[in-house]
Amino acid sequence: MSTHGEGTVIDLLRHGDTGQRSYRGQLDDALLDIGWMQLRAAVQERDDWELIVSSSLQRCALFAQELASARGLPLTLDSRLAEYHFGEWQGVPIETLAEESGGELGRFWADPVANPPPGAETFNAFRARLSAALDDIVTKAGTRRVLVVTHGGAIRLLRCLVEGRPYGDMASIEVHHASIHRISWPATVIADSMPA
Repeated sequence: MSTHGEGTVIDLLRHGDTGQRSYRGQLDDALLDIGWMQLRAAVQERDDWELIVSSSLQRCALFAQELASARGLPLTLDSRLAEYHFGEWQGVPIETLAEESGGELGRFWADPVANPPPGAETFNAFRARLSAALDDIVTKAGTRRVLVVTHGGAIRLLRCLVEGRPYGDMASIEVHHASIHRISWPATVIADSMPA
């Protein structure tokens, strides 16, 4: 099995630019032309993946379908890899949130477990579905090298898990459009460092 430490190596690829400047969450935005260009450039020099798994939202799934088709790779779409659901903040411009709910916004990023947005998914639910998706990917991948196409919030949470960082660090983790983040799964630090 392809391993790094005690886990399977997985490359996480964030979708490209959609032109939206708000918490999009599970809104199903299309990529801009620049977003397609970013993604194609990100994978151009990489030919080591043998399996692709993607969020079912179109900003991830359509590119994953293109890449899988072009390279003859198996593809699975998994709705559990979707972005965090931001509840009432979903689709609201960041500037509006900062102006109208600045205190709540600050508390959310400092401790998202205790201070989720109104009507939002709990962080325990977010962690559980992402963890379950990656557990299944590792089981199905066998010895194959895997590319997972997903979202900024998902990548930040998974990086917190594998790096043993608190969720309050998520806001400081840079996850640019079409950036690739290599992790090892399962995250062996979860049990010791993360809240239940």
